Amino acid sequence: MAGRLIYLIGPSGSGKDSLLDAARARLVERDCRIVRRVITRSAEAVGEAAQGVSLDEFATLEAQDAFALSWRANGLAYGIPREIDDWLAAGQDVLVNGSRGHLPHTRLQYPKVLVLLLTVDQAVLRRRLLARGRESVAEIEARLARNIRFSDRVLAEHDPALSVIDNSGMLEHTVEHLLACIDGQPVCA
Repeated sequence: MAGRLIYLIGPSGSGKDSLLDAARARLVERDCRIVRRVITRSAEAVGEAAQGVSLDEFATLEAQDAFALSWRANGLAYGIPREIDDWLAAGQDVLVNGSRGHLPHTRLQYPKVLVLLLTVDQAVLRRRLLARGRESVAEIEARLARNIRFSDRVLAEHDPALSVIDNSGMLEHTVEHLLACIDGQPVCA
């Protein structure tokens, strides 16, 4: 029996990395692997624990077919290692910190993907993005507007393979909702 690809998406600042860190031990108990992305961001940069590579290194890896999924967003390149296909074939669930913009391509490649959309109240998201200090106020406002458009469009599709998890409150509550979604329980809607 094949494993499931679990594709976690949400706006920058929604808390995807914090959620994955908080849920890691309980996901491992469920034989679910959390994938470490390859990103063209310096390893010293604040953010997720990803493998940082240069643009040239990324292009070489991509040319060598080292990625099951790859995309560009926000001036960076992202890759999901090819090993996920082996893990899925072996029956393991695989959780990926994915891209909202790359979702249609991912659905084509992995038709049975479980999509988890992490949302957060716009005021909370604005505070988180401002606190990070990576972008100007104008860039943050543009990002917030894109987030609303994307969420509205995705939710309007009424996709049964999509579950919405709100991360505006306590992280422990969000972890419980994440695990419920992965376990197929209806409480995550």
